[in-house]
Amino acid sequence: MTPNPQNAYLQASVQTASPERLLVMLVDRLVRDVEQAIAALEQGLTESSHGHFLHAQDVVSALQSSLKPELWEGAHAMSSIYSWLSAQLVRANIDRDLAVARHCLDLSRQVADTWRTAALEVAKQSA
Repeated sequence: MTPNPQNAYLQASVQTASPERLLVMLVDRLVRDVEQAIAALEQGLTESSHGHFLHAQDVVSALQSSLKPELWEGAHAMSSIYSWLSAQLVRANIDRDLAVARHCLDLSRQVADTWRTAALEVAKQSA
């Protein structure tokens, strides 16, 4: 069986990425998952939206588990944001609530923007 070139590329990208880049990749995926969940909800594709919401919840869980309170004093506050976002993703999924889903998208975009900015700062300091 021939390996999928896209999967091979993604795997290589993840394996060679810096921790900062991995974090940005995760938050970008979170935004994409929520966008896709909303699009599916708007089209009445509840099974598809459910899958995207579940994946978004998995991404939030991965982000939350990667926090290191012993290294960063803001980790507890960020954990609270992740907990809130996770609960709202569950609510949007169960209730099929577009307003809650859009709130999740706004918050996900803010989180992604924040982590992208932080990653750029780390890259500048490393250069």
